[in-house]
Amino acid sequence: MTDSEKWFESAKKIIPGGVNSPVRAFQSVGLSPLFIRRAKGARLYDIDGQSYVDFVLSWGPMILGHAHPAVLEAEVRAAENGTSYGMPTIMEVDLARMITTAVPSIEMVRMVSSGTEAVMSAIRLARGFTGREKILKFEGCYHGHSDALLVRAGSGIATLGIPGSPGIPRQIAKLTITVPYNDLSAFESAMEQHGKDLACVIVEPVAGNMGVVPPEKGFLEALRQLSSNYGVLLIFDEVITGFRMTYGGYQNLVGIKPDLTCLGKIIGGGMPVGAFGGRRDIMSLVAPSGPVYQAGTLSGNPVAMAAGCATLSLLKSFGDNYQVLERRTKLLCSALEQLFILKGIPVRINRVGSMFTVFFTSEEVRDYASAFSSNTLLYARYFKNMLRHGVLMAPSQFEAAFVSFAHTDEDMEQAFNACEAAIRAL
Repeated sequence: MTDSEKWFESAKKIIPGGVNSPVRAFQSVGLSPLFIRRAKGARLYDIDGQSYVDFVLSWGPMILGHAHPAVLEAEVRAAENGTSYGMPTIMEVDLARMITTAVPSIEMVRMVSSGTEAVMSAIRLARGFTGREKILKFEGCYHGHSDALLVRAGSGIATLGIPGSPGIPRQIAKLTITVPYNDLSAFESAMEQHGKDLACVIVEPVAGNMGVVPPEKGFLEALRQLSSNYGVLLIFDEVITGFRMTYGGYQNLVGIKPDLTCLGKIIGGGMPVGAFGGRRDIMSLVAPSGPVYQAGTLSGNPVAMAAGCATLSLLKSFGDNYQVLERRTKLLCSALEQLFILKGIPVRINRVGSMFTVFFTSEEVRDYASAFSSNTLLYARYFKNMLRHGVLMAPSQFEAAFVSFAHTDEDMEQAFNACEAAIRAL
């Protein structure tokens, strides 16, 4: 028994399932989770002394790689002055200014401590602004674990194979309308039926929690137009995509302005940070300037703000390097796809920017239903063989893999060789 396995057995006695977030349990791939001792660059090191090229990257935040010297320096410098004040700091204003400058649709922003908190708060704000109660979301899009948003969600819900979660009152679930992602006719029908009662439409502009699923041409544009027609607020959940494909939001690339945007992950540089922001007239309703209440003891935490400012400062200085990162990811995905084709194994590799998912299916993956056509048992075997050769992919078919600026040519070559060996084993 490895040290990771021993610690997992101990953890299960005092932590539900032995982990503090379900997908970490490696349940769907039939293994015990790795317990990590440290990370540096694009690599993780477990407590058994094994090294792995990391394509999970803490589920997306570590776009600069782990333990980037400039981010670490900022965190240490901030921590030396105290780790939490419960009072305003200059760094909160600095990070807010960086976000509002980078994402034009965000005129005002409120810092919180997680993506779940950001989305929950944005929806409360949308209800307060419109005076309406219903919301519309898309099947397979995961927006955190607040009650109204676990209806037909992706990510951990999809991994565990359950439709939602016990503990959600039926009255709350009834207020959530769900529509298949990328299905414009279904969305139009839902708007005709419920549009006048909807406070908001919320969407991941690039779905990342049923695996990577890009929006089809005209899909996001239709959401923007129809939402406006019915007086419904459009919320982009860019917790994953924010600052991932460009300096700013995915909305910058497609030229669509949502009314509200939720951010997280990268803007915290590896620390627990979320944010929601948008039009000034909407955000002005947030307490204390307005009646929609939101608060948090650790919101705007100085260490987290320092990490976020350092990360965004570096990303802004990179300029065209985002295109370099995308090309590297594209080359890796193309090479992996050719390996599968040569061996006659049906796969679809969906990629947007520097995030991708390998689906074991011959069917085009464009929504939640087609994502579920993937052979999850084959994915589990693929995962195990990649891990055996020192490459960590997401321990779930329904998650994204990420490439960072820290991944080297040697890391990418190791991933290719590991995949080649994994395919031989399959």
